[in-house]
Amino acid sequence: MISLFKRFHVLIFTILFVSSLCSGTFVHRYRFNVKEASYRRLCKEKKILTVNGQFPGPTLKVHKGDTVIVDVYNRGKYNITIHWHGVKQPRNPWSDGPEYVTQCPIQPGNKFSQRVIFSKEEGTLWWHAHSDWSRATVHGAIIIYPKQGTSYPFPRPDAEIPIILGEWWKKDIMQVYKEFVASGGQPRDSDAYTINGQPGDFYPCSKPGTFKVKVTYGNTYLLRIINADMNEILFFGVAKHKLTVVATDASYTKPLTRNFIAITPGQTMDCLLHANQRQHGRYYMAARAYVNGRGISFDNTTTTGIIRYQGHRGPSTKPSLPYLPYYNDTAAAVNFTYSLRSLDSKSHPCLVPRNISKRFISTISVNAFPCPNQTCTGPNGTRLGASMSNISFVNPTFDILEAYYHGINRGVFGNRFPSYPPLVFNYTADFLPLELEIARRGTEAKFVKYNSSVELVLQGTNLVAGIDHPMHLHGFSFYVVGHGFGNFDERRDPSGYNLVDPPLRNTIGVPRNGWAAVRFKADNPGVWFMHCHFERHLVWGMNTVFIVKNGRHPEERLLPPPPDMPPC
Repeated sequence: MISLFKRFHVLIFTILFVSSLCSGTFVHRYRFNVKEASYRRLCKEKKILTVNGQFPGPTLKVHKGDTVIVDVYNRGKYNITIHWHGVKQPRNPWSDGPEYVTQCPIQPGNKFSQRVIFSKEEGTLWWHAHSDWSRATVHGAIIIYPKQGTSYPFPRPDAEIPIILGEWWKKDIMQVYKEFVASGGQPRDSDAYTINGQPGDFYPCSKPGTFKVKVTYGNTYLLRIINADMNEILFFGVAKHKLTVVATDASYTKPLTRNFIAITPGQTMDCLLHANQRQHGRYYMAARAYVNGRGISFDNTTTTGIIRYQGHRGPSTKPSLPYLPYYNDTAAAVNFTYSLRSLDSKSHPCLVPRNISKRFISTISVNAFPCPNQTCTGPNGTRLGASMSNISFVNPTFDILEAYYHGINRGVFGNRFPSYPPLVFNYTADFLPLELEIARRGTEAKFVKYNSSVELVLQGTNLVAGIDHPMHLHGFSFYVVGHGFGNFDERRDPSGYNLVDPPLRNTIGVPRNGWAAVRFKADNPGVWFMHCHFERHLVWGMNTVFIVKNGRHPEERLLPPPPDMPPC
């Protein structure tokens, strides 16, 4: 059996940009080395897994419609997979990355060539490890520029600045992971949040390394913001500057100008910042957690970076901090998230499905399981878990995609993921019977007909610990057509949907004790993972698999597997 507790990997990424099936792409070759490197943070030096010795990893730059070949060599002692978050991978789940879902992990000494096919995405995405908790340091930005000869649907910025929000633990991250799984309770809180790998001024020994960027008065900057955080939604802002959101999850939006943004793990936002402060000084950018669940432990610190105007000659007064809402300000987070709208222009139309073939409703819950002698650190000695539709997902020992493709799914996964919650109750009540807390463990998938129009309603519950859930679907972006608090009403709530210009996302924050409704066209055959992007909830089982069946025509069918698929 492959160990669940993996510590470090040494591997080489060779990224080869090649001509895709479409014309107009370019050819270029990059070599990435992923290796251990020593980093000093919070007064302590430790080794972490990095790409080319960089934390975060290098930024990949492509144009819309390009194809990337990634040769991954694992020369370490532990398994690894890589996921290209938000890349739809048309007909090609083989390179999507989640271990034991679309591939067996790349074992030490082995190689896997991943073909990453960009299609309709345009804007900012990211890549990260999708095995154990390696993604805490194995991640980087993806910038997808418009096709050659086209331009942004907003004035071209003078420069762009990737902003990757993350977390840092003083302790080895895989030891944190091992300790967390063994305890049955919540994981150890991080010791710091980071902006581009740096904790910032408010942490011990961190001030000299604080991320800094120079700007010029009158210029406009495109901030490509990524939340690579492991377990927290974050508020982010820049002191005395407004942010204008122009894209989310590699899809353009109507401009939305705010003092701050709320961004969940997995999400990306492209924001314009106008350098319009006549007092040429220094200004903090900052991020801190949004957590509204009861009894939820979290890192309540603030990470900072500094924007410094050209011509400013320090030292000067201390930079001012931006206004960020209080950590449990649900109204601020939800109002921001659901104010976003698709651009819906001639060149970037909003194609939300109007006539639905199938509606699925799934509860998303934190659960509690009995623990021998009540020795776990969950409530009352229980072991914490999580579920979708009362099924706590169990990773198989052979990947689901290959089992499905070769028709050997028996014993690997089932097809009984329900269309509606098997247990019907007042999901958001303040007090719920303890017997509802125990979910069924299993590996169940939901089959979907090719080209069907799907509506998925994600219903939060107040079991054990009600909290927001950032839900991510692989292989698709979806239109967020509705949301609300309390229990979804199938007869009443759809009348309030936005079917004109809903935002197109790949990750959506389902509000605590509320629901979110999304729609998408199931036009991408294959096996596609859906899960909460809080890593603790993914480990606990808040996951499922959508299997989109083949269509009738050759171009509607799953591509054959590459010859070097990693063995189990």
